[in-house]
Amino acid sequence: MRQREGYVGVPGGKVWYSLMGEEKDGVPLIVIHGGPGGSHLLLKSELHVLADERPVLFYDQLGSGNSERPDEPSLWTTERFTEELACIRQQLGLDEVHLLGHSWGTMLAASYLLDCALPGVRSVIFSSPCLSAEMWKRDADAFLALLPAKTQAVIGHHEANGTTDSEEYEAAMKEYYRRHVNRLEQPSPLAAESRAKANRDVYMAMWGPSEFTPTGSLKTYDCTSRLHELDLPALFLCGRYDEASPESTAYYRSLVPGASLHILENSSHSGYLEEPEAYIGTVRAFLRKAEDMR
Repeated sequence: MRQREGYVGVPGGKVWYSLMGEEKDGVPLIVIHGGPGGSHLLLKSELHVLADERPVLFYDQLGSGNSERPDEPSLWTTERFTEELACIRQQLGLDEVHLLGHSWGTMLAASYLLDCALPGVRSVIFSSPCLSAEMWKRDADAFLALLPAKTQAVIGHHEANGTTDSEEYEAAMKEYYRRHVNRLEQPSPLAAESRAKANRDVYMAMWGPSEFTPTGSLKTYDCTSRLHELDLPALFLCGRYDEASPESTAYYRSLVPGASLHILENSSHSGYLEEPEAYIGTVRAFLRKAEDMR
């Protein structure tokens, strides 16, 4: 399979990309990874198969993965990341595209579509979405309340005392993650490499010390009042045990005219790893239908 890799200049530095597939095939898909401060690696490990019928673009956002890592906290804003996406499309000549954002990537996709999208976005997939940090926190609090009392006490103690970098907090956090982030008994062979490519500083600045404790700049993020403005095919996709709860995901779907919803019954937040065949099949069918609608 053809693959082209390189760097694109964006505000603040250079970002790495990998474009897989043949240009003569279907409308390209841009995959926007989660985080913030994450990388493309785990998404590419499964979603690369989509390049058999269309170009698929994976990229690492500035500050993490294979991209440059400038030590400049002022760069870590949603506005700069949306401008980054616009630059990538322009410089790679991606006139028509589909978007697939995962987790924080759904915030980025929504902000891009609502505030600075170039023409030519044919559809969007919100995978395990966080489109209201307040709703995310409300769901997280409900999930935390179901953890063992001792685990809740450890989390509460360290968050109250600002010691979330402790090993005890890390161990308690993993119990939540095992239930709602990735339920696989055996982690992906790429999990360790993915963690090594992440940038904790970006994550802390924009989100916080854990998935369930938003303290950074995104803690007030909420685009739900504008989702009705989206005028393109949209798919909302999550797992039954997802920290992006099925209830919240269904609510987001209800705000986008004509949008569809799919719940992976045996997945949490990493459906593309937990149920890859079902996840990829759902994405394929949606993309084909979106193109047929034109």
